[in-house]
Amino acid sequence: MSLRKTVRAALEEAADPAKATGMQAYMKSDMPFLGVQAAPRRALLRKVFAEHPLPDAPAWRRAVMELWHEAEYREERYAAVDLTGHRLYRAHQTLYTVPMYEEMIVTGAWWDLVDELATHRVGGLLAAFPDSMRPLMLEWAGDSDLWRRRTAILSQNRFKERTDTALLYACIEPSLSDNDFFARKAIGWALREYAKVNPGEVIRYVRAKGLSGLSRREALKNLSGSTAPPAPPAPA
Repeated sequence: MSLRKTVRAALEEAADPAKATGMQAYMKSDMPFLGVQAAPRRALLRKVFAEHPLPDAPAWRRAVMELWHEAEYREERYAAVDLTGHRLYRAHQTLYTVPMYEEMIVTGAWWDLVDELATHRVGGLLAAFPDSMRPLMLEWAGDSDLWRRRTAILSQNRFKERTDTALLYACIEPSLSDNDFFARKAIGWALREYAKVNPGEVIRYVRAKGLSGLSRREALKNLSGSTAPPAPPAPA
C-alpha cells in the first residue's frame, strides 16, 4: 500500500464526523475535513511516517506531492506538510526542496498550510543557505502573489537574535500599502517576533513607518504601554 493510501486509512480510522463540519467552517475551507484535530493527527502521522520510511530524497518529495495533489480532505494536506518536517528527512532539506515548497505555498493559499512552510521549512532553508535564499525572499517579497509575500515576511520568525533586520524590512516594505488582512497580519507578526529580542528597534520602526492599525497592534502586542509609540494617523 502506498504511503498516501496508508495515511488516508489512518486518518479515516481516527475521523470524528461530528467535528468535521465545524473544522471546515472555522478554516473557511472548500476542501472537506475528516474531523481529526491537530494533536492526535500529528501523533498518528508521526507513527505512520516512522513505520513507512522512504528510501531517498526524490521518493520523499514524490510522496509529499502525492499526498498534496491527491488530497480529498484537508487533513491529507496537513499530512503532506507534516511529512516535509518529519525527522527522518532532515537531511533532505536542501535547495532542491524550494520548488516543492513554492508549489505548496501558492496552491495552498491559506494560512493553515502556508505558515508552517514559511516559518519552518522556508525559514530553515534561509538559515542554512542564506546566499541563495536571501535573493529569493527579496523576489518573493515583491511578488504579486500574496502567499509568496507572506512567506518572505514570515521566513525569519524563528531567527531571534540571528534576524537579518535589513532583510526583514526589505520583505515587509513592499506590502506596507497592501490592504489585505493576511499581509497586514504577517507584518505585525514578524515584527512582534523580532520585538522579543529587539523591542526598541521595533518601536522605532513602527513609529517611522506608520503601519496599518492591525500591523501596529500585532507588532506591539507584547510591549508595555509605556514603551509603545502613540498611534500614527491611519493610512489612506
